[in-house]
Amino acid sequence: MEGYQLAARFSLATNRLQFCGPSDAEPTLYRAIVDGAGRESAEAALSKFEALYPYLEAIAERSGLRPFDHEVVEAYWIGNRLLDAFDREGFARILRALQRRGLPEFVATERTASLPAGALPHHVFHVAFVGAGAVTGHVETNLSNLEACRPGLAEVLACGRDRLEVRQPALVLRDGALALGEPRTRSVAYDPRMLPGLAVGDRIAVHWNWAATRLEPSQARALEEYTARSLRAANEAPSPVVLE
Repeated sequence: MEGYQLAARFSLATNRLQFCGPSDAEPTLYRAIVDGAGRESAEAALSKFEALYPYLEAIAERSGLRPFDHEVVEAYWIGNRLLDAFDREGFARILRALQRRGLPEFVATERTASLPAGALPHHVFHVAFVGAGAVTGHVETNLSNLEACRPGLAEVLACGRDRLEVRQPALVLRDGALALGEPRTRSVAYDPRMLPGLAVGDRIAVHWNWAATRLEPSQARALEEYTARSLRAANEAPSPVVLE
């Protein structure tokens, strides 16, 4: 899978919901996922996703890669070694880039002042520390939206025509800190053309109640690890995200 296709898989659901990215990007992203077509068009559309691209640029710059190289995209959405070199100053530069994309100045200033030592450019950390919807203002920063917005690891229990039954822990508040609760069974949407051959027992990443991609065992372990690291860092921030 190419990096632009992986980025499209996680971005398709939010674009359909009109939360982020160009309003007409959905067909381009879908073709990129299913047919591998229109790489340049897909990358151009994805570069306009308000919160996504500053992270990809920062990871790429630090690692000497391109923003849509697979390892860069994987680092942000799933997690890998490219995230390990970041520090507070590296993340502060991302916050300044997010401000240019729509993050209110007062939020960028407050978040910069509150950066924890473990800040890392993973989407779970963005959700838990910067806040779901903080850049575009299209959704409220509440626990339900944090849960929907984070890339969540789930195990497939049953496959239907366009729905999956999965087992997945939910994000909860425990003694004022964000944590993962006990696994629960729930239903999420999926497209068999995007995930052909999906089977019971497969592990997937869920984004905005949508099955985004099948995960290899190493990717599933990485998503677990970097989710835990992201939540731990967000909880250690001097000023945690304010949930509406």
